[in-house]
Amino acid sequence: MNKLATLPALAVFVALPAFAEVCPNAPDHSTELNVLIENVQDAPNEFEAQQISIKLWKYWADAPDDRAQELLDEGMDRRASYDYSGALDALNALVEYCPDYAEGYNQRAFVNFLRQDYEAALPDLDRTLEMNPRHIAAMTGQALTLAALERKWEAAKVLRRALEMNPWLSERHLLPKLEEGQMEL
Repeated sequence: MNKLATLPALAVFVALPAFAEVCPNAPDHSTELNVLIENVQDAPNEFEAQQISIKLWKYWADAPDDRAQELLDEGMDRRASYDYSGALDALNALVEYCPDYAEGYNQRAFVNFLRQDYEAALPDLDRTLEMNPRHIAAMTGQALTLAALERKWEAAKVLRRALEMNPWLSERHLLPKLEEGQMEL
């Protein structure tokens, strides 16, 4: 067999792994999330509501595949250890790999919020809520980001929407101050 005749096939085979790096769709947990949101609305006290909120995070942080989960976990671990630059590197890689996975944007927004780069956080929060309109934590983050940008009335509006889904949010105490325009972060 002529060695040159196999070269084009080999070139196609070598190029295939580049196409294999496609992020699958994120798992659809909407049914479970809706039930948990209903449960948190009916929670008898703040402690029970917090336990339900922990379960919400289990679904929000369920990445589409192992690679995405590793990037998400790395970003969150680096954020927790105050390595914001490393966290952004991991979360940027996650958003690039899985542009339709809401939690990548939400976590990147959180890192930017902690860095006090509110202008960078806001578009990621908008994107998170575009993909997952019932992401209570992203709504709360958006309210806090808007407040930090001195957009207190908008912040109050977003926080009210989040409180409709979870009336036990710890940020509920900020609402009167946001409505008065006196909120200081």
